[in-house]
Amino acid sequence: MSAISKALLKLSPTGKWRILGDDRIENIEWEIEPKNKPTDEEIKEEVVKQEKLIQDTQYQRDRANAYDPIPEQLDQIYHDIDGWKAKIKAVKDKYPKP
Repeated sequence: MSAISKALLKLSPTGKWRILGDDRIENIEWEIEPKNKPTDEEIKEEVVKQEKLIQDTQYQRDRANAYDPIPEQLDQIYHDIDGWKAKIKAVKDKYPKP
């Protein structure tokens, strides 16, 4: 989900909107305007916050993609817990928290 979509959901959870074309404020079309429709400036500020949040949590998505599927991890824990710990540590070292 794009930063602008996340911003609109946060600012206007009851509004109904769509984005026509690329993700720009000018391309927002309100199907149902909320009572307290956010201004373009409020949307821009929230988009910046959402972009930062997306960037700051990228390591979580990278780790999730790098880990083995759960059934394989459970099998490895049963047969070789130290090897499993080493794999998990390698992923965490490769994608550290910021």
